[in-house]
Amino acid sequence: MLHLSWKDKETIKRVKCIHTNAEKYMVENVLTVGQEYDVKNETEEFYFVVDNTGTVGGFYKDYFQEV
Repeated sequence: MLHLSWKDKETIKRVKCIHTNAEKYMVENVLTVGQEYDVKNETEEFYFVVDNTGTVGGFYKDYFQEV
């Protein structure tokens, strides 16, 4: 259950949200366009960032650009 400790983990990098136009999910509730987020973990398809709720959430990489 490594994902439970990701919030306290060292930040890998920072990314900036460039859009919240999701086809399936309502990401505009937890991400803000133009805001930078700390990446705690990364896979080929997802960034796991500390979102606006203060918890770690997984989002597709196409919502972000690297800072």
